[in-house]
Amino acid sequence: MRVTSSLWVAAYVRRCYHEGAFATVARKGAEEAGAILIIVDRRDGGLDLYVPAPQSEFIEDRPSDRLFQRVLEGATTEAVGARVEKERQFDPDIWVVEVEDRAGRAFLDTL
Repeated sequence: MRVTSSLWVAAYVRRCYHEGAFATVARKGAEEAGAILIIVDRRDGGLDLYVPAPQSEFIEDRPSDRLFQRVLEGATTEAVGARVEKERQFDPDIWVVEVEDRAGRAFLDTL
């Protein structure tokens, strides 16, 4: 069984702080099952955007894990904002978490 989105986000923010990064919830979504988007600000002018990986990419023996894929790398604030807005229009229950880390670490399981 998968943990709720709100619990996962809370744990993720704590992990970011533990690793020395700053993280904040920019948009709260559905408590139980809202999709989670992660914006990583590398503080060099570029942003990375991570979105949930397609369901077809999940490993059968680990179906409850959350996997992400980077869809934008080194993008502008405007480009990331446009993509987040597009995702919000598709799914109004999304969560958006913003992370500031000079090394560009996302602390996510990715494809």
